[in-house]
Amino acid sequence: MRLTDFWNRMNTHFGETYAESWSRDFVLSELGGRTVSQALAEGESAKTVWRAVCAVADVDPRLR
Repeated sequence: MRLTDFWNRMNTHFGETYAESWSRDFVLSELGGRTVSQALAEGESAKTVWRAVCAVADVDPRLR
C-alpha cells in the first residue's frame, strides 16, 4: 500500500481534520504503543499501520 492510499483511506474514514489529529494522538498497542504518525516516521509500512487502524476503529469494510 502506498502512503498516499493510506492517507486517502484515513481521510475517507475519519475526515481530513480528524484523521491528522487521530494519527498524532491515538496510541495503538498494535503498533507497539506508538501513534500512527510515530510508526510511519519510524519506517513501519503503511499496510501494517492501516491494518492496526482497522483493528481498533470501525472502518468500513470497503476501505479495509
